[in-house]
Amino acid sequence: MRGSTLIILFASGALLVAVALLGQGAKGKTGDPIRGKEVFAQCAVCHHATSTEKKMGPGLKGLFKRTKLSNGKRVTETNVRAVIETGGNGMPAYKELLSEREKADVVAYLKTL
Repeated sequence: MRGSTLIILFASGALLVAVALLGQGAKGKTGDPIRGKEVFAQCAVCHHATSTEKKMGPGLKGLFKRTKLSNGKRVTETNVRAVIETGGNGMPAYKELLSEREKADVVAYLKTL
């Protein structure tokens, strides 16, 4: 009896750890807009965050309220992230310059504009 109780306790603990880790993984994919604002500082050289006016690149205020990106594609997290990663029209590619976490954070920040 004592052995089976120990096994149940161990299995329960392992399950709780697994659930906690899965929860952290899901959070990692959504991004943090506060950290994203910090990362965006390097984007602000070319993009306005508080205006739709063009700087070197398009102003990004209200980006996720628009229907299309400047490349004609729908505004979705996936398409915005693709632009960040591949660049284009004078914008450098940030695929290798930003971590996955930083890209997720920037997208989360852009959604607040």
